Amino acid sequence: MSKPLVGAVFTALLLGATAIPASAVSNEAPVSGNGTAAARPAAVPQAKAKAVTFAGTVALSNCSGSVVRVPSSQPTDKALVLSNGHCLETGFPSAGQVIVNRASSRSFTLLNASGGSLGTVRASKIAYGTMTDTDVSVYELTSTYSDIESRYGIKALDLDAAHPQTGRAITVASGYWKRMYRCSTDGFAYRLKEGQWTWKDSLRYTQPCQVIGGTSGSPVIDDATGKVVAVNNTINESGQRCTDNNPCEVDENGKVTVRPGIGYAQQTYIIVACVGAGNKIDLNRPGCTLPKPAQSQKHRSPADAQ
Repeated sequence: MSKPLVGAVFTALLLGATAIPASAVSNEAPVSGNGTAAARPAAVPQAKAKAVTFAGTVALSNCSGSVVRVPSSQPTDKALVLSNGHCLETGFPSAGQVIVNRASSRSFTLLNASGGSLGTVRASKIAYGTMTDTDVSVYELTSTYSDIESRYGIKALDLDAAHPQTGRAITVASGYWKRMYRCSTDGFAYRLKEGQWTWKDSLRYTQPCQVIGGTSGSPVIDDATGKVVAVNNTINESGQRCTDNNPCEVDENGKVTVRPGIGYAQQTYIIVACVGAGNKIDLNRPGCTLPKPAQSQKHRSPADAQ
């Protein structure tokens, strides 16, 4: 994988997904295989799209992110910021590495609806971070949701508690670039491999979402509900197979499919079940499937072994 962005000019050369900042992307058809995504509910009729804005998104030093809440979050809870695991200030976590409750004083620029800067919010810790099975980081802030709303007039974005569906209109809202990418959910990759990392059930975009470096960590928002369904993390830059900056899909039987110029995101509904009382990440909660520290690597599927 490429290193995180270190400046606006350099970032434009990077990919903006799996910590794999990207540059120019090919628009060619897939170069290998015709793999199919894991079976998911068919597309359903959508309600009238809501206006998706930058309100609640944040800019990191090298990536994008958003202030988020789960259904059980309370106004007095410390707020959470969502981004990618590869966007952590500590560097890319290794395959199998999980970070929990690590002190952090990282700052985030909070944006208003039009993408203007409102001020700075600051982390107290990395509540959770990994690039194993998913590519996600969750920071706990020093401010509560109520603090942020009263001072800046900004409400947190809601994490959808349900698995997203194919064919939904979505917006990838990048706080780093103050740019929006609009497309649809095209399906789901059983496994998505990039370099040493493997992600499960990744959300695939349709062609229009040509994400770039700095868009890593952007919330993927369902246009109809206004809820966050995923976090942007990678794109296949040049058609290579399973290399850094060139993720490939692997199905249940180990068949590999490469889709040049197609981007991906990691679903966020799995985070909801792992947030307990006081808005704290609790990996032992019933239904929580996020990887735990020192998680066993036994019982790997054929796709994981590729």
